[in-house]
Amino acid sequence: MKQTIVKLLVVIFLFPLMTQPVLAAEKKNSELADSARSAILIERDTGKILYEKNSNQELPPASMTKIMTMILIMEALDKGKITLKDKVRASEYAASMGGSQIFLEPGEEMTVNDLLKGIAIGSGNDASMAMAEYLAGSEEKFVAKMNQKAKELGLTHTKFQNPTGLPVENHYSTAHDMAMMGRELLKYEKIINYTSKYEAYLRTDTDKKFWLVNTNRLVKFYPGVDGLKTGFTGQAKYCLTATAKKGNMRVLAVVFGASTPKDRNNQVTKMLDYAFSQYTTKPLYKKGDVITKIDVNKGSEDQVTAVTSEPISVLLKKGNVAKDVKTEVKMNEKLNAPIQKGDKIGTLTIKKDNEVVSSSPLLAKEDIDAASWWKIFKRTFSIFSQTS
Repeated sequence: MKQTIVKLLVVIFLFPLMTQPVLAAEKKNSELADSARSAILIERDTGKILYEKNSNQELPPASMTKIMTMILIMEALDKGKITLKDKVRASEYAASMGGSQIFLEPGEEMTVNDLLKGIAIGSGNDASMAMAEYLAGSEEKFVAKMNQKAKELGLTHTKFQNPTGLPVENHYSTAHDMAMMGRELLKYEKIINYTSKYEAYLRTDTDKKFWLVNTNRLVKFYPGVDGLKTGFTGQAKYCLTATAKKGNMRVLAVVFGASTPKDRNNQVTKMLDYAFSQYTTKPLYKKGDVITKIDVNKGSEDQVTAVTSEPISVLLKKGNVAKDVKTEVKMNEKLNAPIQKGDKIGTLTIKKDNEVVSSSPLLAKEDIDAASWWKIFKRTFSIFSQTS
């Protein structure tokens, strides 16, 4: 009886010590973004959510809106519709934007490269509007493209009314949706050449040299941070979508509605610290890796090459190893020419322990034009000759 009582007392005594690390970990995790209105932390390659708080609450995103603006710019560059050397003429309307700006004058011409600097580093509303008009012809048409892209990405809690994030009714997004937009923007690896710069200059060959300083101070003060976009209005308060890379792992942290810039940066820093201390990734594929070739009907070429659209990894808790990882490739049925470079032609799925951990589009590596009737005739005749 005495032994039973002693054992019971030992268990009672040790129980608080046994549970303390668990409770401390839960408390630490719950306080990652304690004073933000909403927040989320994800690993980029898998999209795995590592932490979230009110992540689907619809809120004004302020200048984080420009993440979608930059997605459409980078998409146009990637598809060859525009080049970095293109000259863009600022309309009177674009030059009239208030808030953060690079002080474009009506009629001033600036390259796409410099305007992208003005958006990514200086958060220029005038630069954003100039690019919107250049890409779509008008703000209204560009906003339609923004909302269409949001729909394509499966973002159900986002609606845009302008390409800048300036306050307007019915313009909103969420921490979750912003993280997904950040993932999409990071598929265009060259965007880091802009978002990672702490400072840059515009109009360097004139007497109106203009100094840009990145509104995202973590680019300078947190090792590994190389983007993406801040935001602030009186209604939205201080917002930030940040990305950082250490080793093979890249993460995204989003904060809405912090009370001060310092508070915003502190909460993002906590989330980044948590991600890099607790997790690691095992890379499986790089962006652009060749996966397979697939037949094309009535094309100038018989086959098209399928490549990965983004880096693909497996996320692991630190100390664990990647076991039972399987790759499944599913190609679209009956691909018909013409096919454009970048068209989705299949899906690459990664499974770990028979659970899907990521699913990523496979893209066409090259253009495949429709074959001429003469080429189709010769191809058909050749097949007929071989079988007869």
